[in-house]
Amino acid sequence: MAGTAGTPGTPRVLRAMNDRAALDLLLEHGQLSRTRIGKLTGLSKPTASQLLARLEAAGLVLATGTTEGRPGPNAQLYEVNPTAAYAAGLDVTPERILAAVSDITGRTVGSYELPTPGRRPSQPVVRQVTDALDGAVKAAGLARDDVHRLVIGTPGAFDPNTGRLRYASHLPGWHTPALLDELAAALPMPVEYENDVNLVAVAEQRLGAARGHEDFVLLWNEGGLGAALVLGGRLHRGWTGGAGEVGFLPVPGTPLVRQVTKANSGGYQELAGSQAIPRLAREIGMPSVPSTPYAEAAATLVERAAGEDTALNRLLLQTYATRLATGLASLVSVLDPELVVLSGASLTAGGEVLRALVQSELEELAASRPRLVVGDVHEHPVLRGALESALATTRDEVFNTSR
Repeated sequence: MAGTAGTPGTPRVLRAMNDRAALDLLLEHGQLSRTRIGKLTGLSKPTASQLLARLEAAGLVLATGTTEGRPGPNAQLYEVNPTAAYAAGLDVTPERILAAVSDITGRTVGSYELPTPGRRPSQPVVRQVTDALDGAVKAAGLARDDVHRLVIGTPGAFDPNTGRLRYASHLPGWHTPALLDELAAALPMPVEYENDVNLVAVAEQRLGAARGHEDFVLLWNEGGLGAALVLGGRLHRGWTGGAGEVGFLPVPGTPLVRQVTKANSGGYQELAGSQAIPRLAREIGMPSVPSTPYAEAAATLVERAAGEDTALNRLLLQTYATRLATGLASLVSVLDPELVVLSGASLTAGGEVLRALVQSELEELAASRPRLVVGDVHEHPVLRGALESALATTRDEVFNTSR
């Protein structure tokens, strides 16, 4: 029926489109005047005034200060109301859960870390999740019901066909059949689950090295070796959610790993994963190999090798670069991406030195030549991606004024 909220071209839909355009501009630029919003959107001054009045009445924008230091009368400035909605994200590893809450503008207003050591969880997973979330919510001065949406990032992926977590046997307590139902019953907001490396790709696409790119591969190397595949601007997750689990990829240079899901490892993980770097350092005779947990030791070794030009350091980096390029060549041959982003501490620690070595090796091993870059999102990239993912859906819902 003409005039309904969902009918394209109706005044209500056109107004909603203008409203969203103005809100996105305010998110991008911060405070803007009515005149500036009109120029950026192409709307007349009266229409821009009506739009801002409508958004202010809906609680989506606030009149803040006024322009100063310019000829003529001061102009009223507007900004997105940061309290219009809140979103939350969780980054889950076997050792801890990081939680954070963001307001609608993307500013983190509360965070919390819940340690979860040990092979057997001391608390049920549902209790761990709610405790971590409540810690961040409390730090933000909010209540759990104030959170509009939650995105949880984990290793592996929840199979959309069965609801079971796959590819992450090292994450204790997260494999019970009814877990998702139990979490849904315990949490008052919609909850989404996403692979941790996919969330790093979301963060890099929105905030970092992959901004403006529709097709790219992100290679992650920290606690585990994984990849995220972004095709046509969208994450490719695969039939079971396992797209990008490249640690299981059979590659030259290492024996075949059979029953990979039980081993929770594969050829590429054994060849170039973080645990292989301290082992390689010992094999080539490097002194003072760190004895800290392997992911930290690997990052320390790579950072040291990139910063000190010695024969052993060059050998370590060159061998590591060759191993990385061996697996990347298979991905590049199949996907032909525009860009490859290197992320995770065992890659970013090598900086430009390691990136250039991997680029050189890849150009000899692969038919196409994507550009390699080092990731820009360094502080808790999984958590940042979870927040960005939750915010994107929250904004789509809260900023929709056509209803």
